[in-house]
Amino acid sequence: MKRIAIFASGSGTNFEALVCACENKQIDGQVVLMVCDKKNAYVIERAKNHNVDTFVFSAKNYENKEAYETEIVNKLNEYNIDLVCLAGYMKFCGKVLLDSYEGRIINIHPALLPAFKGAHGILDAYNYGVKVFGVTVHYVDSGVDSGKIIAQRSFDYVEGETLDEVEARIHQVEHELYPEVVQKLCKGE
Repeated sequence: MKRIAIFASGSGTNFEALVCACENKQIDGQVVLMVCDKKNAYVIERAKNHNVDTFVFSAKNYENKEAYETEIVNKLNEYNIDLVCLAGYMKFCGKVLLDSYEGRIINIHPALLPAFKGAHGILDAYNYGVKVFGVTVHYVDSGVDSGKIIAQRSFDYVEGETLDEVEARIHQVEHELYPEVVQKLCKGE
C-alpha cells in the first residue's frame, strides 16, 4: 500500500476526495500526511476529521525556500512517502523538493494544459471564451504547470453557464479524475 502526502493551501476539497477514495478502497494507498503553508486553511480541519497528520508551516519563518523545503523533505522521509499529490498548493516546488521526490510529485490543474497555466486557469479559460473546459493531472517539474501530462478530462461549455457553474463542474471532474490517476500510479500503471 502506497503512502501518500497531500500538499494543500486552501479549503481542501481535492484533499478530501483523495482521502475518501483511500478510505473507500478505491485507491491502494493511504494518505498519511497533509502539508500546508497556511495556518488558517480549512484543509487542516479536514485532515483532523480524517485523522491525517499535518505539517503546517509559514514560509516567512524560514531563511529561504531551501530551508523550508529541507524541513518538508525530512518530514516526507520520516513518513516514508511514496507519492506527493499537490491539491491546491499555491507554492512552487523548488529544487530541494523536486530533486528529492523526482517523478513522484503530481498536481491537478483546473484547465486543459498546456493552455491556461497558473493560478487562475478556470477564470482565464472562461474569460477567453473556450467551448471546452477540463482538468489536467501532470507530473510536477521546475516550470509552471509544465510537467508531463498524465491524464485529462474535458466537458463542453453549456451556453449561458456562469463562472460559478463552470467552476462547480470543474471540481466535480477533479474529484473523479484525481483519485483514478492516483490509483493507477499506486498500482504502478
